[in-house]
Amino acid sequence: MHQLTTIGIDLVKDVIAVCIMDQRGAVTEQRVLRREAFERWAAQLAPALVAMEACGSAHHWGRWFAARGHTTRLIAPEFVVPFRKGGKNDTADAEAVAIAARQPTMRFVPIKTADQQAMLAWHCAREGWKEERVALLNRVRGLLAEYGVVIPRSPERLLTALPALTEDARLPDRIHALLLEVREQLSALHARLAKCDAHIAAHANHSTAAQRAMQLTGVGPVTASALAATVPDARVFRNGRRFGAWLGLTPRQHSSGGKTRLGRISLHGNVYLRNLLIQGARSTLQSALRADPAKANRLQRWISALYGRKGYFKTVIAIANKHARMLWAMLARDENYDASAWQRHPMTSIASPKNP
Repeated sequence: MHQLTTIGIDLVKDVIAVCIMDQRGAVTEQRVLRREAFERWAAQLAPALVAMEACGSAHHWGRWFAARGHTTRLIAPEFVVPFRKGGKNDTADAEAVAIAARQPTMRFVPIKTADQQAMLAWHCAREGWKEERVALLNRVRGLLAEYGVVIPRSPERLLTALPALTEDARLPDRIHALLLEVREQLSALHARLAKCDAHIAAHANHSTAAQRAMQLTGVGPVTASALAATVPDARVFRNGRRFGAWLGLTPRQHSSGGKTRLGRISLHGNVYLRNLLIQGARSTLQSALRADPAKANRLQRWISALYGRKGYFKTVIAIANKHARMLWAMLARDENYDASAWQRHPMTSIASPKNP
Protein backbone atom coordinates (compact mmCIF):
# COMPACT_ATOMS: atom_id res chain seq x y z
CA MET A 1 0.00 0.00 0.00
CA HIS A 2 1.30 3.46 -0.89
CA GLN A 3 2.24 5.74 1.97
CA LEU A 4 -0.10 8.71 2.26
CA THR A 5 1.72 12.00 1.89
CA THR A 6 -0.74 14.49 0.39
CA ILE A 7 -4.53 14.54 0.57
CA GLY A 8 -6.41 17.12 -1.49
CA ILE A 9 -10.00 17.76 -0.42
CA ASP A 10 -12.71 19.60 -2.32
CA LEU A 11 -15.39 20.72 0.15
CA VAL A 12 -18.86 20.73 -1.38
CA LYS A 13 -22.27 21.21 0.24
CA ASP A 14 -23.48 17.60 0.25
CA VAL A 15 -20.48 15.52 -0.84
CA ILE A 16 -16.73 15.85 -0.36
CA ALA A 17 -14.20 14.79 -3.02
CA VAL A 18 -10.82 13.40 -1.97
CA CYS A 19 -7.60 12.89 -3.93
CA ILE A 20 -4.70 10.97 -2.33
CA MET A 21 -1.14 11.24 -3.67
CA ASP A 22 1.95 9.30 -2.70
CA GLN A 23 5.45 10.66 -2.11
CA ARG A 24 6.12 10.90 -5.85
CA GLY A 25 2.96 12.91 -6.51
CA ALA A 26 1.16 10.06 -8.23
CA VAL A 27 -2.58 9.73 -7.59
CA THR A 28 -3.25 6.55 -5.63
CA GLU A 29 -6.90 6.96 -4.72
CA GLN A 30 -9.88 9.20 -5.41
CA ARG A 31 -13.13 9.19 -3.48
CA VAL A 32 -16.40 11.09 -3.32
CA LEU A 33 -18.05 10.75 0.09
CA ARG A 34 -21.05 12.06 1.92
CA ARG A 35 -20.21 14.30 4.86
CA GLU A 36 -20.88 11.68 7.55
CA ALA A 37 -18.99 8.99 5.66
CA PHE A 38 -16.10 11.40 5.04
CA GLU A 39 -15.73 12.12 8.75
CA ARG A 40 -15.67 8.40 9.60
CA TRP A 41 -13.11 7.76 6.84
CA ALA A 42 -10.90 10.72 7.80
CA ALA A 43 -10.83 9.67 11.46
CA GLN A 44 -8.89 6.52 10.46
CA LEU A 45 -6.19 8.28 8.42
CA ALA A 46 -2.54 8.26 9.39
CA PRO A 47 -0.91 11.71 9.75
CA ALA A 48 -0.52 13.34 6.33
CA LEU A 49 -0.46 16.69 4.57
CA VAL A 50 -4.12 17.67 4.17
CA ALA A 51 -4.92 20.55 1.82
CA MET A 52 -8.21 22.33 1.10
CA GLU A 53 -9.40 25.48 -0.60
CA ALA A 54 -10.06 28.37 1.78
CA CYS A 55 -13.84 28.33 1.47
CA GLY A 56 -16.89 27.78 3.64
CA SER A 57 -16.23 25.32 6.53
CA ALA A 58 -12.53 25.05 5.54
CA HIS A 59 -11.32 26.54 8.83
CA HIS A 60 -13.50 24.07 10.77
CA TRP A 61 -12.02 21.12 8.92
CA GLY A 62 -8.56 22.63 9.21
CA ARG A 63 -8.87 22.66 12.99
CA TRP A 64 -10.43 19.18 12.91
CA PHE A 65 -7.52 17.65 10.99
CA ALA A 66 -4.87 19.58 12.96
CA ALA A 67 -6.28 18.24 16.23
CA ARG A 68 -5.72 14.70 14.90
CA GLY A 69 -2.06 15.20 14.08
CA HIS A 70 -2.28 16.13 10.40
CA THR A 71 -0.42 18.99 8.74
CA THR A 72 -3.23 21.17 7.41
CA ARG A 73 -2.95 23.73 4.61
CA LEU A 74 -5.61 26.09 3.27
CA ILE A 75 -5.08 27.53 -0.23
CA ALA A 76 -6.79 30.52 -1.81
CA PRO A 77 -9.06 29.27 -4.64
CA GLU A 78 -7.37 31.51 -7.23
CA PHE A 79 -4.08 29.67 -6.63
CA VAL A 80 -5.71 26.29 -7.27
CA VAL A 81 -7.25 27.13 -10.66
CA PRO A 82 -3.98 26.89 -12.70
CA PHE A 83 -3.46 23.29 -11.54
CA ARG A 84 -6.88 22.03 -12.65
CA LYS A 85 -6.69 19.75 -15.69
CA GLY A 86 -9.59 19.55 -18.11
CA GLY A 87 -13.14 20.45 -17.09
CA LYS A 88 -14.25 21.57 -13.67
CA ASN A 89 -15.72 18.91 -11.40
CA ASP A 90 -15.30 17.82 -7.78
CA THR A 91 -12.71 15.15 -8.52
CA ALA A 92 -10.60 17.46 -10.69
CA ASP A 93 -10.78 20.16 -8.03
CA ALA A 94 -9.54 17.77 -5.32
CA GLU A 95 -6.61 16.71 -7.51
CA ALA A 96 -5.75 20.34 -8.29
CA VAL A 97 -5.74 21.14 -4.55
CA ALA A 98 -3.34 18.26 -3.88
CA ILE A 99 -1.00 19.36 -6.69
CA ALA A 100 -1.05 22.99 -5.53
CA ALA A 101 -0.24 22.00 -1.95
CA ARG A 102 2.96 20.29 -3.11
CA GLN A 103 4.37 23.43 -4.76
CA PRO A 104 7.36 24.79 -2.80
CA THR A 105 6.41 28.43 -3.48
CA MET A 106 2.73 28.11 -2.64
CA ARG A 107 1.26 30.61 -0.15
CA PHE A 108 -1.22 29.31 2.39
CA VAL A 109 -4.05 30.86 4.41
CA PRO A 110 -3.61 30.72 8.22
CA ILE A 111 -6.30 28.67 9.95
CA LYS A 112 -8.48 30.80 12.21
CA THR A 113 -9.39 29.73 15.72
CA ALA A 114 -12.99 29.28 16.81
CA ASP A 115 -12.81 32.52 18.83
CA GLN A 116 -11.54 34.49 15.84
CA GLN A 117 -14.33 33.17 13.66
CA ALA A 118 -16.88 33.96 16.37
CA MET A 119 -15.71 37.57 16.45
CA LEU A 120 -15.83 37.81 12.67
CA ALA A 121 -19.37 36.41 12.81
CA TRP A 122 -20.41 39.56 14.71
CA HIS A 123 -18.78 41.67 12.01
CA CYS A 124 -20.61 39.68 9.32
CA ALA A 125 -23.95 40.05 11.11
CA ARG A 126 -23.34 43.79 11.50
CA GLU A 127 -22.72 44.21 7.78
CA GLY A 128 -25.82 42.18 6.95
CA TRP A 129 -28.05 44.24 9.22
CA LYS A 130 -26.59 47.45 7.83
CA GLU A 131 -27.46 46.34 4.30
CA GLU A 132 -30.95 45.35 5.46
CA ARG A 133 -31.41 48.79 7.03
CA VAL A 134 -30.31 50.60 3.87
CA ALA A 135 -32.58 48.42 1.71
CA LEU A 136 -35.56 49.09 3.99
CA LEU A 137 -35.00 52.86 3.95
CA ASN A 138 -34.67 52.92 0.17
CA ARG A 139 -37.81 50.82 -0.21
CA VAL A 140 -39.79 53.19 2.01
CA ARG A 141 -38.46 56.22 0.17
CA GLY A 142 -39.62 54.73 -3.14
CA LEU A 143 -43.09 53.90 -1.78
CA LEU A 144 -43.54 57.40 -0.39
CA ALA A 145 -42.57 58.94 -3.73
CA GLU A 146 -45.61 57.21 -5.26
CA TYR A 147 -47.76 59.53 -3.14
CA GLY A 148 -45.79 62.67 -3.86
CA VAL A 149 -43.86 62.58 -0.59
CA VAL A 150 -40.19 62.99 -1.50
CA ILE A 151 -37.58 62.67 1.26
CA PRO A 152 -34.00 63.93 0.71
CA ARG A 153 -31.33 61.30 0.15
CA SER A 154 -30.22 60.93 3.71
CA PRO A 155 -31.08 58.14 6.17
CA GLU A 156 -31.20 60.67 9.01
CA ARG A 157 -33.76 62.83 7.15
CA LEU A 158 -36.04 59.85 6.56
CA LEU A 159 -35.70 58.57 10.12
CA THR A 160 -36.54 62.05 11.45
CA ALA A 161 -39.58 62.34 9.16
CA LEU A 162 -41.04 58.88 9.86
CA PRO A 163 -43.00 59.76 13.07
CA ALA A 164 -44.83 62.60 11.34
CA LEU A 165 -45.45 60.55 8.20
CA THR A 166 -47.51 58.01 10.19
CA GLU A 167 -50.15 60.76 10.52
CA ASP A 168 -49.60 62.60 7.22
CA ALA A 169 -52.95 63.37 5.55
CA ARG A 170 -51.44 62.86 2.09
CA LEU A 171 -51.01 59.15 2.79
CA PRO A 172 -53.76 56.48 3.04
CA ASP A 173 -54.42 54.71 6.34
CA ARG A 174 -52.88 51.52 4.98
CA ILE A 175 -49.61 53.35 4.37
CA HIS A 176 -49.78 54.73 7.93
CA ALA A 177 -50.04 51.15 9.21
CA LEU A 178 -47.14 50.09 6.98
CA LEU A 179 -44.93 52.92 8.27
CA LEU A 180 -45.61 51.82 11.86
CA GLU A 181 -44.30 48.36 10.90
CA VAL A 182 -41.28 50.00 9.31
CA ARG A 183 -40.53 51.97 12.46
CA GLU A 184 -40.76 48.79 14.52
CA GLN A 185 -38.39 46.95 12.20
CA LEU A 186 -35.93 49.86 12.18
CA SER A 187 -35.95 49.96 15.98
CA ALA A 188 -35.10 46.25 16.05
CA LEU A 189 -32.30 46.72 13.51
CA HIS A 190 -30.85 49.63 15.45
CA ALA A 191 -30.86 47.55 18.63
CA ARG A 192 -29.07 44.70 16.89
CA LEU A 193 -26.49 47.05 15.40
CA ALA A 194 -25.90 48.56 18.85
CA LYS A 195 -25.25 45.07 20.27
CA CYS A 196 -22.80 44.36 17.45
CA ASP A 197 -20.97 47.62 18.12
CA ALA A 198 -20.80 46.78 21.83
CA HIS A 199 -19.32 43.32 21.18
CA ILE A 200 -16.84 44.71 18.67
CA ALA A 201 -15.79 47.55 20.99
CA ALA A 202 -15.28 45.09 23.87
CA HIS A 203 -13.10 42.90 21.66
CA ALA A 204 -11.07 45.90 20.52
CA ASN A 205 -10.55 47.04 24.12
CA HIS A 206 -9.30 43.61 25.24
CA SER A 207 -7.09 42.84 22.24
CA THR A 208 -3.49 44.02 22.37
CA ALA A 209 -3.23 44.00 18.57
CA ALA A 210 -6.43 46.02 18.22
CA GLN A 211 -5.28 48.55 20.81
CA ARG A 212 -2.01 48.99 18.94
CA ALA A 213 -3.81 49.37 15.60
CA MET A 214 -6.10 52.11 16.97
CA GLN A 215 -3.06 54.31 17.58
CA LEU A 216 -3.08 54.99 13.84
CA THR A 217 -5.28 57.82 12.57
CA GLY A 218 -8.26 56.49 10.64
CA VAL A 219 -8.38 53.12 12.44
CA GLY A 220 -11.29 52.83 14.85
CA PRO A 221 -12.64 49.95 16.97
CA VAL A 222 -14.39 48.22 14.06
CA THR A 223 -11.32 48.18 11.81
CA ALA A 224 -9.01 47.27 14.70
CA SER A 225 -11.24 44.40 15.83
CA ALA A 226 -11.58 43.06 12.28
CA LEU A 227 -7.81 43.28 11.80
CA ALA A 228 -7.05 41.45 15.05
CA ALA A 229 -9.56 38.68 14.27
CA THR A 230 -8.59 38.29 10.60
CA VAL A 231 -4.80 38.55 10.96
CA PRO A 232 -3.82 36.96 14.28
CA ASP A 233 -0.15 36.84 13.23
CA ALA A 234 1.05 39.47 10.77
CA ARG A 235 4.40 37.68 10.45
CA VAL A 236 2.83 35.23 7.99
CA PHE A 237 3.36 38.04 5.47
CA ARG A 238 6.97 38.66 4.51
CA ASN A 239 6.59 42.44 4.45
CA GLY A 240 4.07 45.24 4.38
CA ARG A 241 3.77 45.14 0.61
CA ARG A 242 2.69 41.49 0.74
CA PHE A 243 0.08 42.44 3.31
CA GLY A 244 -1.18 45.28 1.11
CA ALA A 245 -1.32 42.92 -1.87
CA TRP A 246 -3.33 40.41 0.19
CA LEU A 247 -5.83 43.20 0.86
CA GLY A 248 -6.05 44.01 -2.87
CA LEU A 249 -4.59 47.50 -2.44
CA THR A 250 -1.63 47.12 -4.80
CA PRO A 251 -1.87 47.74 -8.58
CA ARG A 252 -2.07 44.98 -11.12
CA GLN A 253 1.02 44.52 -13.25
CA HIS A 254 1.00 44.03 -17.02
CA SER A 255 4.75 44.05 -17.64
CA SER A 256 6.63 42.61 -20.58
CA GLY A 257 9.93 43.16 -22.34
CA GLY A 258 11.40 45.03 -19.40
CA LYS A 259 8.60 47.61 -19.44
CA THR A 260 6.58 47.91 -16.25
CA ARG A 261 2.91 48.76 -16.65
CA LEU A 262 0.79 49.24 -13.55
CA GLY A 263 -3.00 49.22 -13.68
CA ARG A 264 -5.79 49.52 -11.15
CA ILE A 265 -5.64 47.89 -7.75
CA SER A 266 -6.19 44.13 -7.85
CA LEU A 267 -9.21 44.02 -5.47
CA HIS A 268 -8.09 40.55 -4.40
CA GLY A 269 -8.04 39.23 -0.87
CA ASN A 270 -10.12 40.32 2.11
CA VAL A 271 -12.87 42.62 0.83
CA TYR A 272 -14.26 43.56 4.25
CA LEU A 273 -10.94 44.64 5.74
CA ARG A 274 -10.00 46.51 2.56
CA ASN A 275 -13.24 48.49 2.63
CA LEU A 276 -12.71 49.38 6.28
CA LEU A 277 -9.21 50.67 5.55
CA ILE A 278 -10.51 52.71 2.61
CA GLN A 279 -13.20 54.27 4.80
CA GLY A 280 -10.55 55.12 7.37
CA ALA A 281 -8.38 56.60 4.62
CA ARG A 282 -11.20 58.98 3.69
CA SER A 283 -11.30 60.41 7.20
CA THR A 284 -7.50 60.58 7.30
CA LEU A 285 -7.51 62.57 4.06
CA GLN A 286 -10.05 65.04 5.40
CA SER A 287 -8.05 65.44 8.60
CA ALA A 288 -4.86 66.13 6.61
CA LEU A 289 -6.58 68.70 4.41
CA ARG A 290 -7.99 70.52 7.45
CA ALA A 291 -4.66 70.53 9.29
CA ASP A 292 -2.70 73.76 9.67
CA PRO A 293 0.24 73.53 7.19
CA ALA A 294 2.57 74.99 9.81
CA LYS A 295 1.65 72.27 12.34
CA ALA A 296 1.03 69.33 9.99
CA ASN A 297 3.15 66.23 10.50
CA ARG A 298 5.14 64.51 7.77
CA LEU A 299 2.35 62.08 6.86
CA GLN A 300 -0.22 64.88 6.55
CA ARG A 301 2.12 66.89 4.32
CA TRP A 302 2.62 63.84 2.12
CA ILE A 303 -1.14 63.31 1.88
CA SER A 304 -1.79 66.96 0.97
CA ALA A 305 0.91 66.94 -1.71
CA LEU A 306 -0.38 63.66 -3.16
CA TYR A 307 -3.94 65.00 -3.20
CA GLY A 308 -2.78 68.01 -5.21
CA ARG A 309 -1.09 65.77 -7.80
CA LYS A 310 -3.37 62.73 -8.05
CA GLY A 311 -6.82 63.79 -6.90
CA TYR A 312 -9.23 62.33 -4.39
CA PHE A 313 -9.68 58.65 -5.28
CA LYS A 314 -6.04 57.75 -5.96
CA THR A 315 -5.03 59.53 -2.77
CA VAL A 316 -7.55 57.55 -0.71
CA ILE A 317 -6.22 54.24 -2.09
CA ALA A 318 -2.63 55.34 -1.48
CA ILE A 319 -3.45 56.21 2.13
CA ALA A 320 -5.19 52.87 2.66
CA ASN A 321 -2.15 51.05 1.23
CA LYS A 322 0.22 53.04 3.44
CA HIS A 323 -1.96 52.31 6.47
CA ALA A 324 -1.82 48.60 5.63
CA ARG A 325 1.98 48.67 5.52
CA MET A 326 2.20 50.63 8.75
CA LEU A 327 -0.20 48.27 10.49
CA TRP A 328 1.85 45.30 9.31
CA ALA A 329 5.02 46.83 10.74
CA MET A 330 3.34 47.60 14.07
CA LEU A 331 1.79 44.14 14.46
CA ALA A 332 4.63 42.03 13.03
CA ARG A 333 7.24 43.78 15.18
CA ASP A 334 5.05 44.33 18.27
CA GLU A 335 5.68 48.08 18.16
CA ASN A 336 3.47 51.05 18.97
CA TYR A 337 2.85 53.76 16.40
CA ASP A 338 5.80 56.12 16.11
CA ALA A 339 5.46 59.08 13.75
CA SER A 340 9.25 59.51 13.65
CA ALA A 341 10.06 55.89 12.79
CA TRP A 342 10.91 56.90 9.21
CA GLN A 343 13.97 58.75 10.50
CA ARG A 344 15.52 55.45 11.61
CA HIS A 345 15.09 53.80 8.21
CA PRO A 346 18.46 53.03 6.50
CA MET A 347 17.39 54.74 3.27
CA THR A 348 16.83 58.01 5.14
CA SER A 349 20.51 58.36 6.00
CA ILE A 350 21.45 57.55 2.39
CA ALA A 351 19.08 60.14 0.97
CA SER A 352 20.15 62.81 3.48
CA PRO A 353 23.83 62.29 4.33
CA LYS A 354 25.27 64.28 7.19
CA ASN A 355 27.51 67.18 6.39
CA PRO A 356 31.17 66.48 7.19
